[in-house]
Amino acid sequence: MNTVKPWDKDLLAEPSMQPVPDYLENFYDEHIYFSKEASTGGQSVGGGGCGCN
Repeated sequence: MNTVKPWDKDLLAEPSMQPVPDYLENFYDEHIYFSKEASTGGQSVGGGGCGCN
């Protein structure tokens, strides 16, 4: 098993190495996706659907 060396951890902590480097772009993409799909995901979305329950 390969482990990250202590001297390489600073490179992995840079914003460009994060799974989602731009928070606002990700926020809007998820909002559009969940609005169109009328579903909820594991991304702290409170609810979905048309609200006719």
